[in-house]
Amino acid sequence: MLLVVLVTNVAIGLLCLIAAWRLWRLKRRLTRAANALIAAERAVHRVLDRAPDFIYRGHAGIHQLRQTYQGLEPQLLRAQQALALLSLGQALWRGQLIGFTRRSQTARRAAPQR
Repeated sequence: MLLVVLVTNVAIGLLCLIAAWRLWRLKRRLTRAANALIAAERAVHRVLDRAPDFIYRGHAGIHQLRQTYQGLEPQLLRAQQALALLSLGQALWRGQLIGFTRRSQTARRAAPQR
């Protein structure tokens, strides 16, 4: 009977030792995972901590660009109008307007030939 109790106690002791060893390994893994998560959180915090400043600067830059664009828009419209007038003048000079060329051809036909 004593032998059964001793063997049972040794078996229970070995099972507890194996369970403790596995728990110790699990603790090591969980510690490594926690350290990795803490490092990742610190890195993200370092990056995102400056994000509001960059967003504010970007917003201010966009506002400035919009104001500059609004100031340049009338100049662009005037330049487009000037180019359209130059194109019209060039077409008139070359006689390439449809109505102008038709009138000139009919005027040539009606004019007496010498």
